[in-house]
Amino acid sequence: MFGLSELAVILIVVIAVLAAKKLPDLARSAGKSARILKAETRAMKSPAPEPPEYRVGTPPQDGRP
Repeated sequence: MFGLSELAVILIVVIAVLAAKKLPDLARSAGKSARILKAETRAMKSPAPEPPEYRVGTPPQDGRP
């Protein structure tokens, strides 16, 4: 009979043959997900920007009215 490793290899080959059309899309979406996850973890690790200090009666420095 077959062992566990042989069954796993056969299953991977069958999935690759049957889903050959979908594999590029799957890989592309996995890459996008990995990039988003990486960007979010970087954003969580970086310190939050401090809010600008405004004084009563003075206009903001960024040019907004």
